[in-house]
Amino acid sequence: MKEPGLGSGFFMSGSLAPRHKPRHAVQMTEKDLTSGLEKAYALDSADAVRDLYRDWAVSYDADFVERLGYIYPRLVAEVYAAQAGGGDRPVLDIGCGSGAVAEAMAGDLAVDGLDLSPEMLAVAGAKGIYRGLIEGDLLAALPIADASYGGLVSAGTFTHGHVGPQALPELLRVAKPGALFCLGINAQHFAAHGFGDAFDGLAAAGEIVDLRYEDRPIYAGEAHDHAGDRALIAVFRRM
Repeated sequence: MKEPGLGSGFFMSGSLAPRHKPRHAVQMTEKDLTSGLEKAYALDSADAVRDLYRDWAVSYDADFVERLGYIYPRLVAEVYAAQAGGGDRPVLDIGCGSGAVAEAMAGDLAVDGLDLSPEMLAVAGAKGIYRGLIEGDLLAALPIADASYGGLVSAGTFTHGHVGPQALPELLRVAKPGALFCLGINAQHFAAHGFGDAFDGLAAAGEIVDLRYEDRPIYAGEAHDHAGDRALIAVFRRM
């Protein structure tokens, strides 16, 4: 689920030494996994997001990505790779969590990870796949300069209990003119929170172009309550 996306900010690069060390991993039961997913979808504050992912960070990849067949990050990375040109970099991985999107991207890309949870950032940083890490709040001003990124990707941040379309203007601010966006959005969340109208408004205002949606599964057919969940990947460019 890697579905954070709020917070307040610091930037780390180089050795990526984390402020917070994740707790020791405790493997979840199938009942715990289902309960954890429901809790993530019901989050209602930045503090609740921090608490959930603080406790889940170390076992997140094994518990969630592997056991629940979470293929969504790989599919977002594939959509980006199919559209990206040489100018669509560096890349900002929005709500990067433990780093599943960046792990699926080409190894020569310069990718920065943005997330609310310092414990999840610590896990991502230990993998050595990011140029830098940013703890930042998508619903406030990010600690990022204007026009910093040529590519912006996300899987799992725009979903139930996490982030809505109100974050889009700040993401456009940190994107370079012509930047490629590949933003995965839970399909039910998309419909419930007005993402379609928000994107149409940005297109009508001339802020984005070449908007389209690609429908993808979130999970690889594993037998659990959310196995049939879908995502719409919004693909567009900033003007």
